[in-house]
Amino acid sequence: MSQTTLMLIAAVYVIINIVALGMYVSDKHKAKSGKWRTKESVLLAWALVGPFGAAAGMQMARHKTKKAKFKLVYVFLLIHLAAIAYIFIKL
Repeated sequence: MSQTTLMLIAAVYVIINIVALGMYVSDKHKAKSGKWRTKESVLLAWALVGPFGAAAGMQMARHKTKKAKFKLVYVFLLIHLAAIAYIFIKL
């Protein structure tokens, strides 16, 4: 894989995590103002592909931190960390 391809993949991954963070923070603001909320399944789907952003959003906004199913965010984070470590070892 070329360095350009790796940089593009990394940039997309960062953007996905930023969007995930935004989803969690936005949902917290919606909850506070009584607006239409984001489905939990959508938040978890974003956490699956962007766990760093989701975990950061949960902590920054103190949102969904006590719900048991949202402990999956940290499982997703560990899986991503393992995958990233594996990729760097193989490079």
